[in-house]
Amino acid sequence: MPVVAIDYRDLIKLIGKEISKEELIQKIPMIGADIEKVEGNEMAIEFFPDRPDLLSVEGIARAMRSFLDIEIGMKKYEVGKSFVTIKVDPSIKKIRPFIAGAFIEGIKMDERTLLSLMDLQEKLHSSLGRDRKKMAIGLHDAGQIKAPLTYSATEPEKIGFTPLGMDEEMDLNEILERHEKGIKYAHLLDQFDRYPIITDARKNVLSFPPIINGELTAVGEETRNIFIEATGTDRKAVEGGLIIAATAIAERGGEIKSIKILDKKERFTPDLSPMKRTVKVGYANEILGSDMGKEEMLHAIKKMGHDAMINGEKLEVLVPRWRTDVLHPIDLVEDIAIGYGFENFEPLLSMEMTFGSSDYNQKIKDILIGLGFNEVMTLALSNEEEQFKKMGMKKQKMIQIENPITEKQSCMRRSLLPSLLGILKMNKHRDLPQKIFEVGEVVVGTKNRKRCCGVEIGAKVGFTKCKSIVEAIMKNLGIDIEIEEKEHPSFIEGRCASILATKEIGYFGEIHPRVIENFELEHPVIAFEFDMEKMK
Repeated sequence: MPVVAIDYRDLIKLIGKEISKEELIQKIPMIGADIEKVEGNEMAIEFFPDRPDLLSVEGIARAMRSFLDIEIGMKKYEVGKSFVTIKVDPSIKKIRPFIAGAFIEGIKMDERTLLSLMDLQEKLHSSLGRDRKKMAIGLHDAGQIKAPLTYSATEPEKIGFTPLGMDEEMDLNEILERHEKGIKYAHLLDQFDRYPIITDARKNVLSFPPIINGELTAVGEETRNIFIEATGTDRKAVEGGLIIAATAIAERGGEIKSIKILDKKERFTPDLSPMKRTVKVGYANEILGSDMGKEEMLHAIKKMGHDAMINGEKLEVLVPRWRTDVLHPIDLVEDIAIGYGFENFEPLLSMEMTFGSSDYNQKIKDILIGLGFNEVMTLALSNEEEQFKKMGMKKQKMIQIENPITEKQSCMRRSLLPSLLGILKMNKHRDLPQKIFEVGEVVVGTKNRKRCCGVEIGAKVGFTKCKSIVEAIMKNLGIDIEIEEKEHPSFIEGRCASILATKEIGYFGEIHPRVIENFELEHPVIAFEFDMEKMK
């Protein structure tokens, strides 16, 4: 999770009220964070990745003012109009189609502010921007820019500029081959023969998104007006990232002014008009197991930086644009819980007569533990590369996550086996043999299926040993099975078999060397996986 380094005195200055360090250390984790360390006035705070608006000291200060009832409700930022216009050329549409911009006037820049903004920029790139693929932000000294600007695509050899951190002019191909950022992010443009650029009225190149800005508009301590541009392949990420960056700078005293974007339709960015959402009071109380009154719930939601009003049996909520994490009423319920305070919920003993998993699940676990396996638990979220490419399999239909937190958690898993191989990879420095298993859910089609999977890695493991393990499991469960040869791309040909009990309930065998290499393992691996629901 992202870690934000802040100075206690700087945070207090931005909050606008004297608060002891001890109180801040107690209160900050209540909004969804962990204090990683405190050394003098320096604090390192780890935030959950679903709150990109908290990835800077400026965003933390805004949230804490509301949470501590200093400035409750949604922060209002006045947005004027600037002289800047961006013309969007049709040539960019198939490459990196979305752009948004903002002009910040009257900022008093110093070293701490500059470092904070640079850190926020990189954290937004890695989180909301998915490592610059969905969105990348550029900050520019507006004093070096002559409007109007143009966002277009060009052939890489036809234009050159001096990239940030360099003292020589390069064309776009040279930047991708020689500049540190160019080498790191060149893969984002691999499939194109024309590259995005932002130029001003003098034909100066301001930015080569998503790679690097030009040295001409580098922001420094003498900068007083800032031009922010955000480009990408996802409109929501582009506009969200711009708003988070612009309002963070405004927290330092800057005045936000909009940019006119001339595309198919004329529009102005940033758009800070709040998003309208509703949440039913009864729904929130049912989810939280509480009996909060309307006024109590209203105050709780306002403490989280929203504006709201009571309308009958529901709350009508105005959500600020920088809260890109609010997608569903359940997100508002979470904010109500945080605003109310988890310490104020009364712990209740479950009314159920029994606890834990079913007897059948536990029986399987007891058998595997008796066979020397250690139980593990892995995430139900995975990704296509791990589920298919690394396993040597063709891509199959699976449930995709619309707005994943990370690319490694972009879909629901179809098999437990890749997750267990990932565990072996993380523990390859440990002594062998290693034997682990998991009882968990996968999603096949649109249905959840309960599976059991086990793996063993060691110098002497093979098909015969795996067969004896499977037979021992089934014998202890009282299930008669037959073994039949099976072809499976993740297993060595001729060393994989189906487990049959009137119908196929699973498979087992020796993992293919190619798969072993894909998971960076160095010894033979055997594995089994079966559908527990087909065994009952």
